[in-house]
Amino acid sequence: MAKIIISCAVTGSAHTPTMSDALPLTPAQIAQQSIEAAEAGAAILHLHARVPQDGRPTGDPDVYAQFLPVIRQQTDAVINITTGGAATMPVEERLAAAARFQPELCSLNMGSLNFAFFPAARRITDWKYGWEKDYVENSDDYIFRNTFRDIEKILSTMSEAGTKFEHECYDIGHLYNLAHFVDRGLVKAPFFIQMIFGILGGIGADLENLYVMKETADRLFGRGTYQWSVLAAGRHQMPFLTQAALLGGHVRVGLEDSLFIERGVLAASNAQQVEKIVRIIREMGHEPATPQEARETLGLKGGDRVRF
Repeated sequence: MAKIIISCAVTGSAHTPTMSDALPLTPAQIAQQSIEAAEAGAAILHLHARVPQDGRPTGDPDVYAQFLPVIRQQTDAVINITTGGAATMPVEERLAAAARFQPELCSLNMGSLNFAFFPAARRITDWKYGWEKDYVENSDDYIFRNTFRDIEKILSTMSEAGTKFEHECYDIGHLYNLAHFVDRGLVKAPFFIQMIFGILGGIGADLENLYVMKETADRLFGRGTYQWSVLAAGRHQMPFLTQAALLGGHVRVGLEDSLFIERGVLAASNAQQVEKIVRIIREMGHEPATPQEARETLGLKGGDRVRF
């Protein structure tokens, strides 16, 4: 029976407090929803931080320090700290928490891209906090920067700590960027590719693109050298994950990627999305991987070698 690694991206940086009351903002909320997601079946917790007072994205390690130890004490989940942060952050801010805490896994965007979510502003008239409207509307001018120099800096910094990567690939070109670093020996098998669909600025959420991305990865890297997972934004989340599981991939859910549990219905929590994908994969005859099984599959260093 194949084991499928479920990642849960708990809060992210694109969605804002007005968009969903379920979005965790404070360290206590992030910790609680992370713990519940792990109990529901998530082996990996993909984590961002937010300013507790108003929910804006932050890369401040001192904020991470308020929830990372709590999660580690109450779960065995693999903790994955973002180096993506938000498109508005310089690389030094995005990297600060991962460099300080040296997790088992951290995310790494494999290239620069337009990263936009401004259409969401058209659906909102009243905002909870003053920063939200400009942040969302101005995303038509955001470029998420990760140059080859930026990527090399993140790879070098985190590899020295024994941390491995969730290589986030938003388009075909990002797979070729990853191949460049594999060829240089800066990324070593087994590595973990997160294929991302449906972000405005990245590859579209058409199922044909899933097959193209997977076939391209097989051609570039060869089967058996990498593990792959899929996330899809918004309404595409569950259909894409179902197809990925059918093809032998791993899956990622969470309120970072979609605020909904079904068409027109906001999710009550991250755990609710985890529970749904667990039901789906079990109907296929699969089981969710445990955190220890995820560690073995991805070649991670173990939770006893982190600094939190």
